[in-house]
Amino acid sequence: MDYALNTQMPESPHSAESQLDHVISKAQDHILSLLKPEGYWVFDLEADVTIPSEYLLLQRFLNRDISPRLSEKITRYIRNRQLEDGGWPLFEGGKSDISATVKAYFALKIVGDTPEAAHMVRARELILSMGGAVNVNVFTRITLALFGQIPWITTPAMPIEIMLLPDWFFFHLHRVSYWSRTVIVPLLILYAKQPVYELNPGEGVRELFIDPPEALTHLDHFSFGYFYKNLFILLDRILKRIDGWIPQRTKESALRHAEQWTLDRMKGEGGIGAIFPAMANAVMALKTLDCPDDHAAYQRGLQALDDLIVSKGDEVLCQPCLSPVWDTCLSTSALLESGISSDHSAIQDAIKWLFSKQIFVPGDWCYHTPDLASGGWAFEFANDYYPDLDDTPMVVMAILRGNAMASSHYKERIAKAINWVLGMQSSDGGWGAFDIDNNDLYLNHIPFADHGALLDPSTSDLTARCIELLSMLGYGASYPPIERGLQFLKSEQEESGAWFGRWGVNYIYGTWAVLSCLRQVGEDMSQPYVRRAVAWVKSCQNEDGGWGETCYSYNNAILMGKGKSTASQTAWSLLGLLAAGETDSESVKNGIEYLCRTQTSDGGWDEAQYTGTGFPGVFYLRYHGYSRYFPLWALGVYRRQSTEVPMQQEEVRLQNPADLYIATAN
Repeated sequence: MDYALNTQMPESPHSAESQLDHVISKAQDHILSLLKPEGYWVFDLEADVTIPSEYLLLQRFLNRDISPRLSEKITRYIRNRQLEDGGWPLFEGGKSDISATVKAYFALKIVGDTPEAAHMVRARELILSMGGAVNVNVFTRITLALFGQIPWITTPAMPIEIMLLPDWFFFHLHRVSYWSRTVIVPLLILYAKQPVYELNPGEGVRELFIDPPEALTHLDHFSFGYFYKNLFILLDRILKRIDGWIPQRTKESALRHAEQWTLDRMKGEGGIGAIFPAMANAVMALKTLDCPDDHAAYQRGLQALDDLIVSKGDEVLCQPCLSPVWDTCLSTSALLESGISSDHSAIQDAIKWLFSKQIFVPGDWCYHTPDLASGGWAFEFANDYYPDLDDTPMVVMAILRGNAMASSHYKERIAKAINWVLGMQSSDGGWGAFDIDNNDLYLNHIPFADHGALLDPSTSDLTARCIELLSMLGYGASYPPIERGLQFLKSEQEESGAWFGRWGVNYIYGTWAVLSCLRQVGEDMSQPYVRRAVAWVKSCQNEDGGWGETCYSYNNAILMGKGKSTASQTAWSLLGLLAAGETDSESVKNGIEYLCRTQTSDGGWDEAQYTGTGFPGVFYLRYHGYSRYFPLWALGVYRRQSTEVPMQQEEVRLQNPADLYIATAN
């Protein structure tokens, strides 16, 4: 590693302070140099090899030619991430996953890698040693069915008539999360049509099955002691038997409804839901419905998928989505927290760009809050149907740090955002990401939901984010929405003292978010429950001074807060401890030393680990920006607290924040 600094911090306090200034200055310059001319930041967002593998398979399904050079760069990316045992993991440092390995093998084979090649032999042997491709997850099963590698009956029943179900029914589209909804609806079209793309001889993956795949039927099996799971498997079997009895007129009506629903959400740029699985399903669904290739929605869908492609040297990766709003608000906050003036042109450009992305049109969230006005932000360049309760608070906090309240025009728009956040609080006192009260947890037991992430319930990290924002604006701990939110957070604290992190890995992420919000809301940080959290964070520090947590902590609580040190997770731990008043502690000093010692020559930090979360346990993300802005943020807060340097911007307060609240059905 090309370290920019010496491996030891200087002993002189004066030289240590100078080195800290130097590290911060380099990190600031690095981030500022990456600002796009339009006024935003966007960093690569990387998942596992299933996304580039699915991209290649999708091109074949659509009969769409891609250049040999692009194909080779994508396959090189896939091959370069194969493990010694022949498989592919879900994240850096993880073990081989059978579903990811089957998709990678399949994609490599259809673009020309021969089964006799050494890497293909190793992959095939591993898959067979794991019981064969029959053991893949539901989404991989669907991919295999689309290409005729297994019968459609092996996939869970998802009748098109779901589109016509009343909202009181136990399953309804608005009972599941936004990401599930946008994936499911176009998938229902595929289920209704059950297309099979005919591969050329020798392109299939029959060799990955121990038993003949064409003879397979039901792959979801009853298990003793699992009531809901068994109940839904029984329902799955019944639905498959009675499917032929449903009137054709009903099916056609449901199909038209699904098609229109999909087209409505493909109208703007960015694709349906702005996430790869939904976008891929949507274009396949339109293709299956014989949509002409020059159809505007189809062409926009293809363009949105192609926009996810990123070339990096001799490799090409396909991102699961784009993160410009998220990257921009976090970069802005990191720069401001590290001492950059709010008058800096980059800050003002970023704030203007963020305001240009504020959403004022209704979305799916309106189903449960029809009288609530919009005003939030989404994660991506364009995703107007789905603003969220993570980006919106983070964006508003960034623009408040940038002194946006000085503008009466901005103040009005901030008020609309706050009003939307308040109206999206769930009945349990917490906040989910995209909807309120999206917590019918029994639905995670349906066979289709083997990933266990069909829903969007309240989480500690998002609840903390919303409380921190409200507190920053002058709302006190006794304000009813905050009071309810704090009660939710206290009920969610683990016995260890930590909080679960839904959208970042994992307990380090959640605990940072909660400690920051408690500090902002004015909580007594000497309270026993706060000190338990502080003690837990300190107990997780590695010998090198940093912090890290493996993605496997979602599967095994014993691994909470344990893992190889990373720059982003070290920064989160430091920010949590600094919020708790631990500025002068040895833990904080050692953590700061770790960040200073490991800064690279370009002003960033190396981080191969995945510290972002898509679906806990099954899908993880490597945010390439996390190792740039989060360390700078932590170093900046430490410098300010240790030297008592005031923030550049003035304290922000609404004159009458309570007037912004509109009562809603929750």
